[in-house]
Amino acid sequence: MRPILCLSAGLLATCAFVLPAHALAPPTDKVAEKNTTRGAAFDLAIFEGLSPRTFTIRTPWDKQPVTFAGPLLRDVLAAAKASGSSIKALAPNDYQTLIPSADAQKFDVIVAHQINGAAVPVRTKGQLLIVYSFDTKAELQSTVYYEQSARQPKSMTIE
Repeated sequence: MRPILCLSAGLLATCAFVLPAHALAPPTDKVAEKNTTRGAAFDLAIFEGLSPRTFTIRTPWDKQPVTFAGPLLRDVLAAAKASGSSIKALAPNDYQTLIPSADAQKFDVIVAHQINGAAVPVRTKGQLLIVYSFDTKAELQSTVYYEQSARQPKSMTIE
């Protein structure tokens, strides 16, 4: 199995495979629940095993409302027992965004692996999207939160 997202502390982790959950290493750093030597790697099966959430919102990128499905970012962080003040999401094209960890608790931020009931198209958006629930609070309808959303995150570094 290849991971679709890796969480690490400090230096960026490159994950090439996922070990079974029972092979997690002892707690260290800002990612306490690890299944690789440097962090936690999540494949689609792990994402699907986390509490799924679905919400339909308007985004600045789509003409019609879009339905996103996947676990909440706070649940992904909890699964890895990750703690820190921020999350740096990195895409394959080296685009990165910094998400305050407090946002994951304060708002519904989804790590979507489905759009409108289908897998996220790799060619257009990647296997995953990190998206705020823009329609739920007026304050989320701002450039700050639009820019903190991320297409194709391949890793998240907990800082």
